[in-house]
Amino acid sequence: MSQGLLQVGQAGSTEVEVGGDAAHGHAPLATDMSRRTFLRYGMTIGAAIGGGLMLGFSVSASAAQKAGKASRGVEIGDVAALPHEGVLAPNAFIRIDRQGGVTLIMPKVEMGQGVYTSIPMLIAEELEVPLDSVALDHAPPNAKLYGDPLLGGGQITGGSTSIRYAWQPMRKAGATARALLVAAAAQHWTVDAATCRAQDGEVIHTPTGRRLRYGQLVDTAAKLPLPDNVALKNPSEFKLVGKPTNRLDSPQKVDGSARFGFDAHLPGMRYAAIVHCPMLGGTLVSVDDTHAKKLPGVRQVVKLKNAVAVVGDHTWAAKSGAAALDLKWDGGAAATLSTQEIVDDLAAAAKKDGAVAHKEGDVAKAFGRARQRIDATYEQPFLAHATMEPMNCTVHVQNDGCQIWVGTQVPEFAAQAAQKVTGLPPEKIALHNHLIGGGFGRRLEVDMIVQALEIGRQVDAPVKVFWTREEDIQHDMYRPYYYDRISAGLDEQGRPVAWQHRIVGSSILSRFAPGAVQNGVDDDAVEVAADLPYAIPNQLVDYVRQEPRTVPTAFWRGVGATRGTFVVESFIDELAVQARIDPVQYRRELLRDKSPRALNVLDVAASAAGWGESLPKGEGRGVSVMHAFGSYLSMVAHVAVDSEGRVSVKRIICAVDCGMAVNPRTIEAQIEGGVVFGISAVLFGEITLKDGRVEQSNFTDYRVLRMNETPAIEVHLVPSTEAPGGIGEPGTAALAPAVTNAIYAATGKRVRKLPVAQQLKSA
Repeated sequence: MSQGLLQVGQAGSTEVEVGGDAAHGHAPLATDMSRRTFLRYGMTIGAAIGGGLMLGFSVSASAAQKAGKASRGVEIGDVAALPHEGVLAPNAFIRIDRQGGVTLIMPKVEMGQGVYTSIPMLIAEELEVPLDSVALDHAPPNAKLYGDPLLGGGQITGGSTSIRYAWQPMRKAGATARALLVAAAAQHWTVDAATCRAQDGEVIHTPTGRRLRYGQLVDTAAKLPLPDNVALKNPSEFKLVGKPTNRLDSPQKVDGSARFGFDAHLPGMRYAAIVHCPMLGGTLVSVDDTHAKKLPGVRQVVKLKNAVAVVGDHTWAAKSGAAALDLKWDGGAAATLSTQEIVDDLAAAAKKDGAVAHKEGDVAKAFGRARQRIDATYEQPFLAHATMEPMNCTVHVQNDGCQIWVGTQVPEFAAQAAQKVTGLPPEKIALHNHLIGGGFGRRLEVDMIVQALEIGRQVDAPVKVFWTREEDIQHDMYRPYYYDRISAGLDEQGRPVAWQHRIVGSSILSRFAPGAVQNGVDDDAVEVAADLPYAIPNQLVDYVRQEPRTVPTAFWRGVGATRGTFVVESFIDELAVQARIDPVQYRRELLRDKSPRALNVLDVAASAAGWGESLPKGEGRGVSVMHAFGSYLSMVAHVAVDSEGRVSVKRIICAVDCGMAVNPRTIEAQIEGGVVFGISAVLFGEITLKDGRVEQSNFTDYRVLRMNETPAIEVHLVPSTEAPGGIGEPGTAALAPAVTNAIYAATGKRVRKLPVAQQLKSA
């Protein structure tokens, strides 16, 4: 199959403004929306596109590419300028023109997870067109049409929801368009529509073999009423879904032609290097820019509340100017803040009763009857996102309009932020979204966009604002530090009859989506912990919100499930040891009556890993089980620990039941990437503070896993007929306890505080 071409943020592409009511708020989509209501939303697509968001990219395989030529692919161009006449737009997601060209209005953003291939697969499957004939155009900022009900109705890419969200709507969109085209052909031939079928972008009259291309049917189909009921394919009929498929955007990422936010380039553009106050929460007192302004290429110095930007003709001028500044800062109340003070705050908060997230049975009585009680405290540090593409944003702010070039997971939030900063009406703001070079939750935030706009207002030219790696790591919005107190009571057989778990940490949702926090419980902070897959009769899980003074916190690749799985699965392993029962067998007994899918992946992983087979001294296997994001995973880690406490992960085996697999190849890649990301965090990841400053600054002291350290990774997909679950974050979430449990098996040392490297060296 030919691979699609990808253009993102082409310089000089037509500009379109964000307009209409697209940015007036986040209108939640009802999760019980009727099919008819869903389809009728699509009838307003003309209005949505007419004042929409320009995204200068397309994905498609072109005739030139098939002929082996270097081609720019299919150019979608100005969304607002596309003629509505001669275009079949039966819903908010599909357009078919008179040439038979199929365009998917993409509601999600590509940041490495493969949605620019897997979501088109859903459309192409039901529409009966080849995958490489589907071009992409990004959705305008419009939560009413493109909001994700799994994320509160916001127009957001995150939370491993893309395929879960798209599974029904995209297939229905394709099936609706197909039904209209078949009906149009039947009307043209004056035959029963039941005698016609769609195939490869054509409608065929089965008895006579007559054919009409989709493009020939557009005008007629556009005049037909929407069908009340469209039949979706039975999985046994799938031609694309479930088949390993190469990603459409890979060739351009390999040859360097793919365009990310950092690749934005405009005539006359200037560059701004940022220097933030080194103390978190501090402010600028004064700046002496005498030397900086004497350097060649330095244009101006822009002062912000907590930072200074040096604007130059090129990056070297901007960076050199930034280095030449003489700056004075006020660190404020947190000028002497240390990590230990934050941990002390958390430990004190852990003594308070929290908001109840889950209660089952009578925990106090169960502890009173228990033969043995086990108590533990777990700690997980601040983590930076350290995305491959550091923070950047290019803006051009003028009196009569504003343009933004950026890679963002939240285009509608970005448009709203631009309105607030510039004071411009929505129709005067244009957002050009790009491929994202790593999000992991960092680009759910708009702080970088706001900062770029504040600088851009003072620069009489387009300006690219960029953070160095040091600025990126030392001024991130961090995965919170979490402090967990957990206890269990065991019966005579060593099985848990009482379970109490208190989670203490920052509430990201209280800032990001306040309405999602009910009765003091942040559902993200208690994810996994409040919904165990294990059959334990008496449970009490509560949450204490404790914000880390001036440290900004944010989502980090499945923050709730990642932190929760580490604690739960580590503690389950501790209970198995106390009960003197094999950790896999201990889990089997607790899963058997409650979660057969979790039990199944555990059995698959344990079998594939050769669980129970002997290993050399200093090596061990550890296991974890996880149910989150609608998916079930089990991981087995095989590690070796040398005499100095250095850990090498030799092999990871992962069994995955994520429901129906749309693209198995993407699922495997996501798990592999999540494992590498997770190992980096478990072994090395830690952000620490001293005198109000982040001590780490680059990959020299914020370590990531190196190529020679990467283990063999095996992914076993478990066949399933269930609806798809999420997969972008589960690989990272299930990893930590498998590794730390393996370390215990190898050394007899229990890791309750991350990262591992520091704990073993200090043991």
